[in-house]
Order: sequence, then structure tokens, then C-alpha cells
Amino acid sequence: MVNEDTRREFVNELWQRFEALQQWAEENWPDKENPLSSADFVESRKEILGLRNPAQAPGGVPADREPEQGGAQYVNVNPAPWP
Repeated sequence: MVNEDTRREFVNELWQRFEALQQWAEENWPDKENPLSSADFVESRKEILGLRNPAQAPGGVPADREPEQGGAQYVNVNPAPWP
């Protein structure tokens, strides 16, 4: 089990790297007529912020519950395809 300090450090570093990736993607997006914006990264931000609370899985469903206990029947963990 990961302790809380290690989790916070990981999430903070992941957030910083994601910010750098987002900035790079916005600057280097090849379609200048339809540029990327921060709105294009909302779902990714939600996923990263969801890592702050280990009891929650993506989508707000408790990760430790089985379907018969109120957990999700199916949790899609596949990333969306690149546009």
C-alpha cells in the first residue's frame, strides 16, 4: 500500500508533467484553424484529480466495491482515441 505522502508527491508531479504536455500540445497542434484549448483536456484533468482520493475510481464510483455492493458494472479504463 502506498502511503499518503508518496501519493501526493506522485499526483503533484503527474499534474506538473501534464501541464507541460498540454502546453506543448497546444503550441505544436498542426491544425491551426482548429487549435487546441484547455477545454480539450478537461477529462484528463478530472482523471488526474481523481487520483488524489484513492477511494474513488474514475467517474466517482468507489473502486473497492463489487457490482452487487453498489459498485460499477463496468468501468472503462481505455483512453479515448486521439482526434
